[in-house]
This record gives sequence, structure tokens and C-alpha cells, in this order.
Amino acid sequence: MSDIKLEFVGKQVKDMYGAYVGQVIGLVTDIDGSIESVGVDCGSTGLQKLSYEQLLVQGDYVIFIPKWRMEAQKLLRQKNLTLKRVKALENLVEENDLMKDDAEVLHLIYEKRLVDLESNEQEVVNTLNSRLRELEVQGTTIKTIIFDAKLQYRSNDILEETYQEINTNSTELLDRIQLEKDEINSFLSRITQPYSEIVTNGSEDKNIDQTQTEEQHVDEVGMETKTSDSEAIKEQNSTVFGDSQDNEIEGNWLNEVLTKDTA
Repeated sequence: MSDIKLEFVGKQVKDMYGAYVGQVIGLVTDIDGSIESVGVDCGSTGLQKLSYEQLLVQGDYVIFIPKWRMEAQKLLRQKNLTLKRVKALENLVEENDLMKDDAEVLHLIYEKRLVDLESNEQEVVNTLNSRLRELEVQGTTIKTIIFDAKLQYRSNDILEETYQEINTNSTELLDRIQLEKDEINSFLSRITQPYSEIVTNGSEDKNIDQTQTEEQHVDEVGMETKTSDSEAIKEQNSTVFGDSQDNEIEGNWLNEVLTKDTA
């Protein structure tokens, strides 16, 4: 068995926002030895098979990447790269009018690609909005728990220490939910930006660079991971991941997730 396979077994699994998922107990492999999925003991919910493509080994943990994030990143990459090609094609025609006929054929191909992406875009947007609604429901439930704990404390049904523990744990969970909501809203903002604005504002290169930075492959798993813009996280974890600025930001964000429970 390869080192990549061995490093999964026995590790705890967390999602990208710090929530505990379970512990890896084994792997499911194809006939050629490649990993199909990873078996995770999720406690009361039983054994879950998680897609290998959605997992990333990071130190002592395995990080689970939500599917909605992978789909949103893929769409952004395809959309932005296609727009970049269209813009480059238009620039070539402006520089050399003799290329107009040949460029027209390619331009039609890219335009059709954009139409196809618009259809896929709506599916991704619906998925992101659905996840936002789920998170809103979870947030409301957590706030109810906090409020009920406060009532119990004020009526002397529970000790102050118990109330403080409930409040702390619930607040941390709300923070994780807000972290995911913020990222989803960021994706929605970038995905729903009109194509015409991306081109006319000259922002396609910036969007492409941002998407490509987020999609750095940090090990042989080939998983996409998150680049954080949080300056607070960057200051707390400034020495985690080496010399590259992009890798440093990525490592800082993951480090905060991994160490949050023990901080």
C-alpha cells in the first residue's frame, strides 16, 4: 500500500470550517489500486463513504471539501478562462484585421461555450442558495439553544459554568456557520457577475488569478483548497506553510481550522 493510502487511515476528519466529521477506518479501492472512496466512522450516523476527490490530508487531520465548493470553483474557472480567450481573440483581430475570418469561427465556439456555462451556472447558484437556507435553519436552532440556556441560568436551573460552556460551544458553531455563509456569498457574487461587466471592467484576469490561487494542488491528492482573505488569520499563523504567499495564506487558514478546538 502506498504512503498516500496509509496516511489516511486512523486520522480524524474535519470539514473546511472546523466541524468534526469522524475518523477514517479504511479505504475502498478499484481493481487497479486507485482509491475510490474513504470509509469514515461518523459515530451515531454510522459509516460514511466520502469521495476521495473531496478529501485532503493536512497534518494530523483529513479535511473534507464540500461538493458545492468544488462545483462553484470549477464553474468560475471555466467561465473566467473562456472570457479571457474571447477577450484575447478580440484583441488579436484588432491588431490584425486579416485574422477576422479565422477568429470568427473561434469566437462562435467560445460564445456557445458561454451559453452552455450559463445553464450550468443556474444549477450551481441553486445549490449554493439551498445550502445557505440550510445554514440559516441551523443558525436559528443554535440561537434557540443559547436563549434557552440563558433562561435556565436566570431561573437557576443550571449553573453559570454550564451556561458559559453552552454559550461558548454554540458561539463557536455559529462562527463556523458564518464562515461558510460568507464563502458561499462570495462565490455567488463572483458567479452572478454579468459577463459584460467582467470584460468591460477588465477584471477577468483578477478573477482568474483568484480562482487559480484557490485551486492550488497542495499534495498528490490533487484537491482544491481555500485561500483566505482574513488578515486576522494571516497574523495568527504567519509561519505555517513556507515561502509562497499563496501557500502561506492557504496554510494559515487551514491551521486555524485545525487548531481552533485546542486553542
